[in-house]
Amino acid sequence: MYRVSQAKQVDRIKHLHDRAHMLSRARQFFLERNVLEVDCPALSRFASVDSHIDLIPALYQRQDKAYLHSSPEYGIKRLLAEGIGDVYQLSHVFRDGEFGRHHNPEFMMAEWYRCGISFQAMIDETLDFIRLFVGDLYARHMTYREMFQHYAGIDYTAFSVNDLLHFLEGRGIEASPDVVLEGKDALLNQVLGTVIEPQLGVGELFVLTHYPASQAALAKTLLHGDELVAERFEVYLYGIELANGYHELTDYEEQLRRCIEANRERKKMGKEELPIDENFLSAMAKGIPQCCGVAVGFDRLMMLRHNAGRLSDVIPFSWDQA
Repeated sequence: MYRVSQAKQVDRIKHLHDRAHMLSRARQFFLERNVLEVDCPALSRFASVDSHIDLIPALYQRQDKAYLHSSPEYGIKRLLAEGIGDVYQLSHVFRDGEFGRHHNPEFMMAEWYRCGISFQAMIDETLDFIRLFVGDLYARHMTYREMFQHYAGIDYTAFSVNDLLHFLEGRGIEASPDVVLEGKDALLNQVLGTVIEPQLGVGELFVLTHYPASQAALAKTLLHGDELVAERFEVYLYGIELANGYHELTDYEEQLRRCIEANRERKKMGKEELPIDENFLSAMAKGIPQCCGVAVGFDRLMMLRHNAGRLSDVIPFSWDQA
């Protein structure tokens, strides 16, 4: 039987009291900025299609397949197309196969969208939100390319798949056959996760911007110097990713192409192809306003706020206790 010490239990209860306090502060943060809270469905007949994020399925009336959402993004963008304006959602989201020190298959996410805001202004607002939890830390900014040059000593734009394999081998890191099959972006992610991420945000916030266009996800792309990049950013503290944001893609045809490509990648990796959300695509075709959006992991912020070793220290019950 699982037991915790009395001291550990007291700490956890204190954390849960503070969690309630910080949920209130988070809502106040958005209220002060006139950002409207919405509550889009967590269960849908369709799926958000991402090659690397696996969803948790459900059955309606024992026969109709549905999915727990990994993000409220598709629902929120449908509201944006109806003209709702600046919105946020603070809710539980679900991802299959993600459980560990910094992961739980069910977790709390703060996600918001701001119309007519610049990419840099969205980064600044995200940092303000994060500082509610971790204090007034300095933020260092680097592009994806600068980061690889600074922390790994390579210009990834000039590196082939074989070059990246040799780089990893030189550090005693073996790439799995699945990663090699996925190609260059998967290898870059492995370099990022194993070599670079542990160095990011040590005693300060680290803002990573301008990803390769091939890693655009739902972000707009633009030419940055001699490279086509995505207006996407992430924020790290002590090697832990806290936020993932975009200057949002608004082109319906490009969005459809990316969904199809993501399903193609899923099939290549032996994963289930997912049903593309027709309601979401209809909203994209109707037109969503120019906007920026970001998703921030609330539980990870609480973990760092309390210098906790695991997410399970700051949530009521983790997956192995749920």
